[in-house]
Amino acid sequence: MNYERKVDVMDSLAGTQSFYEDANDSRRKRTFLIVALVLIALALAATYYAFTQSKGAAADAEGQGGAAIPNVTVVIPGRVSVEAAISANGTIAARREMPIGVAGEGGQVVRVLVEPGQWVGAGQTLAVIDRSVQAQQAASLAASIRVAQADANLAQAELERAQALVGRGFISKADMDRKRATRDAANARVRVAQAQYGEATARNDRLNIVAPAAGLVLTRQVEPGQIVGAGSGILFRMARGGEMEMLAQMAEADLARVQVGTRAMVTPVGTDVQIVGQVWQKSPVINMDTRQGTVRIAVPYSDALRPGGFADARLIAGTAEAPLLPESAVQSGSEGSFVLVVDGKNMIKRQPVKVGQVTDNGVSIASGLTGNERVVALAGAFLNPGDKVKPVVQKSSQ
Repeated sequence: MNYERKVDVMDSLAGTQSFYEDANDSRRKRTFLIVALVLIALALAATYYAFTQSKGAAADAEGQGGAAIPNVTVVIPGRVSVEAAISANGTIAARREMPIGVAGEGGQVVRVLVEPGQWVGAGQTLAVIDRSVQAQQAASLAASIRVAQADANLAQAELERAQALVGRGFISKADMDRKRATRDAANARVRVAQAQYGEATARNDRLNIVAPAAGLVLTRQVEPGQIVGAGSGILFRMARGGEMEMLAQMAEADLARVQVGTRAMVTPVGTDVQIVGQVWQKSPVINMDTRQGTVRIAVPYSDALRPGGFADARLIAGTAEAPLLPESAVQSGSEGSFVLVVDGKNMIKRQPVKVGQVTDNGVSIASGLTGNERVVALAGAFLNPGDKVKPVVQKSSQ
């Protein structure tokens, strides 16, 4: 009996365990089914999204003749302050050149005291001319002064003695008049001798070649032993005060924009030296052959300046507000300069422009743009008017 009850209990427990196992299998199957349905739904959604995107891209491609819309870099230039610079070139010269020759009667050069590139003062001797003969002539004239003075002293003494005898009646008035005339003539001969001596001294002083003003010696065309005279020509050239200038040649249109006082940067050819100068005179006439005029730019002395040398100048003729574009944005054609602009429909449009100053920062546009346009900055040569693009705005360096 007891044994049969135990068997029944064990059978009952086994049946219960089997029931629970069947229930767990059923739940797992339902979970797998739900997960599978979710995955199938996600796959269908992804397939639908990819299908719609490819269809839209194909439609866009068909609208553009089968080609994708390119991305194009554009810049909105705005308006910035641009210096109105004018470039010119010309030669360096002394602002006030002083040619120096023989002022006196000349003679043989004994010594030359200066060299080119040397600074001298006003009245400084540049070359000494032999004056041995002239010195003897001056000594003779000095002696004649003493002779004339001795005669004048004797005439004065005789006049004074005669005046003492007039009251006693020994000397007539006529004799007194003659003695006064003799005294006056003797004094006049003294003054003549003094004048002749002064003339000889001044003439001897002019024998030496001297600097008429302080400045810089540029050239020397005389050597010791050379015979010079009034027809010898220019022996020295000097720049008064060392002042230099640049004779800049520029076109007629640019000349009209330059005013006296305009600042300029002068760069001698072959150097990196930049010298600040100023326009002090501009030519009132235009060369009929070259259609150019001369602007004279005063520059201070510098070792880099050589009269007769060549130099470049950059004149700042004021400032103006204008759009500034990179050089790659401006193109040239048979009708002149132009840029490519992206309009409101993202279509390429050709816009003629007039180029202004070219600076290190870019090219200024004198006319044709307001500064608010979207201008193609790069790859403009590969685009045509009417093309549709996707503009990518590039931040301006200005």
